[in-house]
Amino acid sequence: MKIKEKVAVVTGGASGLGLATVEMLVEKGAKVVIFDLDEEKAHEVVEKLGGNVRYQKVNVSDEESVQKGIDSALEAFSKIHICVNCAGVGTPGKTIGRKGVLPLEKYRQVVEINLIGTFNVLRLAANVMKDNEEVTDSGERGAIINVASVAAFDGQMGQAAYGASKAGVAGMTLPLSRDLSEFGIRVNTIAPGLFMTPMASVLSEKVIEKLSASVEFPKRLGKTSEFAELAGFLMEQEYINGEVIRLDGGIRMAPR
Repeated sequence: MKIKEKVAVVTGGASGLGLATVEMLVEKGAKVVIFDLDEEKAHEVVEKLGGNVRYQKVNVSDEESVQKGIDSALEAFSKIHICVNCAGVGTPGKTIGRKGVLPLEKYRQVVEINLIGTFNVLRLAANVMKDNEEVTDSGERGAIINVASVAAFDGQMGQAAYGASKAGVAGMTLPLSRDLSEFGIRVNTIAPGLFMTPMASVLSEKVIEKLSASVEFPKRLGKTSEFAELAGFLMEQEYINGEVIRLDGGIRMAPR
């Protein structure tokens, strides 16, 4: 589908990969609703990007919170055509570390946000999308893009929870695309490698150089704009469906 004049929901849209996606969507003429817990950053984005962007404070793992967000998007723009799930956490923790066994609550929290939260948002967004008018000759009504990670395939030490949650996001891509095909809704997943997000920007130059050296080519961290470009391509390229695409410069993560 063409992005222009479509309505998108972007979780985690106040920073990092989500923010880059919001900026790309607005530049291409879409209307966007940001779902995020960081009110201060989100309001700054809305002020910067103007009237085609709205913000709703949403906890992606809470059903009532997400439904309120969906309702606010419909109130603002009447429809939802695109859903991009960037919200996530990467809390590390070894299964057995110096302080003992990993608390189950820490494991559960990561899975709750990254996997269950992603499904929670996309299922409610898809329920709205299914009632859209067809926007292409093939009958497309919606496009969903989820965010996994290369940790889904080669997670490092301390990433048991994160790797499992992102593997779940990758693993549900094809079943979701099959579930939603009758409604003309596509589902794809991007699995990013090392990106220059706010989390990485606080690292020392020496650490960033070391991380960059582990990438096959180009020898640098990814740009958030590159993620947004791929997300935009997946929104508009109708024949890509049920795919998990690594965006990582060819990196294969070492054990630690």
